[in-house]
Amino acid sequence: MSPDRAPTHATPADARRAASLILLRDGERGLEVLMLRRAERDGDMRSGVTVFPGGVLDPRDREAHGRVHGADDATLSARLGLPEGGLDYAIAAVRETFEEVGLLIAREADGRPVTPARAQALAPWRDRLHRNEASVPMLCDAAGLTLDLSGLLYHSHWLTPPGSPKRFDTRFFITAAPQGQQAVPDLGEAVELMWLTPAEALSRERGLKLLPVTEVTLRELSAFADTAAALAASRARGTVPCVMPRRALRGGRMTVVLPHELPYAEIGRLDPEGRADALAELLPGRLVWLSPRVARLTAPNPGPMTGPGTNSYLVGSGHRWVVIDPGPALEPHVQALVAALPAAAEGRPVAILATHTHRDHSPAAAPLAAATGAPVWGRRPGHPMWQDDSFRPDHEPADGERLELGEGVTLHAVHTPGHASNHLCWWLEQERLLFTGDHVMQGSTVVINPPDGDMAAYLRSLQALRQAHDAGARPLEWLAPGHGFLVADPPAVLDALVAHRLRREAKVLAALEATPRLLEALLPRVYDDVPAALHGVAARSLLAHLLKLQGEGRAVQAAEGWSGGR
Repeated sequence: MSPDRAPTHATPADARRAASLILLRDGERGLEVLMLRRAERDGDMRSGVTVFPGGVLDPRDREAHGRVHGADDATLSARLGLPEGGLDYAIAAVRETFEEVGLLIAREADGRPVTPARAQALAPWRDRLHRNEASVPMLCDAAGLTLDLSGLLYHSHWLTPPGSPKRFDTRFFITAAPQGQQAVPDLGEAVELMWLTPAEALSRERGLKLLPVTEVTLRELSAFADTAAALAASRARGTVPCVMPRRALRGGRMTVVLPHELPYAEIGRLDPEGRADALAELLPGRLVWLSPRVARLTAPNPGPMTGPGTNSYLVGSGHRWVVIDPGPALEPHVQALVAALPAAAEGRPVAILATHTHRDHSPAAAPLAAATGAPVWGRRPGHPMWQDDSFRPDHEPADGERLELGEGVTLHAVHTPGHASNHLCWWLEQERLLFTGDHVMQGSTVVINPPDGDMAAYLRSLQALRQAHDAGARPLEWLAPGHGFLVADPPAVLDALVAHRLRREAKVLAALEATPRLLEALLPRVYDDVPAALHGVAARSLLAHLLKLQGEGRAVQAAEGWSGGR
């Protein structure tokens, strides 16, 4: 077991402690994993699912600490992020594997692995263990065995979502199956056993009913050709995080959302108890209250550059509300914004704020102002190309300008040039939330499109946001982007965006040589990780990188193309 220490973890009061064992072998088709199909039972949310062997911990598992080989409680507890009792999980995983599938991972008194014949001879103990008529210490003492934990590797940690009928706090281990032993279902918990490649287990043809943790694990294992490679990857893992899915609504039905999915953080903010009433999708025209001060309305303009559509935000309290980013000039969207204003606002916002004047963000300002009489706030662009030429602001906010919207609602203008020269973010002081427009996107990077877009300015703006957070001047806990869901952990997001742009810049520098190259020749080398269908927009960001490097004297442009500078 690796001695790496994980963050301390406490099992929630409503969750049962459980352990599971992922058993691998090498077959003719490649890496295979042992799967079992659980019995069909009314009222059991795991009825009929295909899983790895495992189950809940038995209090008597702790009594077997002195009957194990290859592990100790202190080291394993540190690996699992527990003050003590980590060994209980590994013992439970081995015990459940013996109970459910008949594989006994143990050693004889002389240190030799248990033989297949010996494991078969001890099979009657499976029922006794399952019926709680015996315990692991009783089996070990009667048969002169020690459980062999030397080959078990800590693989993952999953916690059932809040709000589930039953919650399990499960630690997953992985190991090679004992050679020669035959897996046999207990026909109680396990009604069918299958040795499958990960691809087979995931295939639609098989039609297996899989839990999210099982599906994710199988997809991870599908990257490995054999058992040795899979185990080496698990052995190399550092800290193992706790993965807790969340329940939400998608298409009118309850679904499970995993931490890597875009709606995850927002669902946790809106529904920490697991009522499963938060949305895992952005629906045009659907008003979503993100807090008593903030509501979001997504415009019906989905597309490759706008994702599910442009987000318009209503921010305020009492009778003082603003609209941030009115969006495209689509009549249904304008009407929906007017209808969404709280009754106390009497259909008239204090102001209509445009983060910038690209055509998916500001064109609705004019019709919304005409419908409500509200003034339009925003900055004029430095260059007219690809801009909303209908935009006529009544006021151009200065960097740092404050907008008071009643008690407990204060917005601050933050000039963030880069994606656009006139780009403004708005910081909601009381919620430490930044409305980012297109300065920070969710799940993707934004196009920097010269001449109005400026890569050097963009990087400076990102770094300025991080510095203001670190200094406590504008602390950030949430980002509200122009496209997508709420985004958590803004400092990490800002750092990742800067790092991504600098890595791309390094690729640009590596592609530049003494012999000039046209931008079209540089593009496939610098953006070789981007689908060719997106190279058209990527070319604009590549030009922005080259212009930044030119300004720093690190790139030179001539009629023949671009080359390296000093």
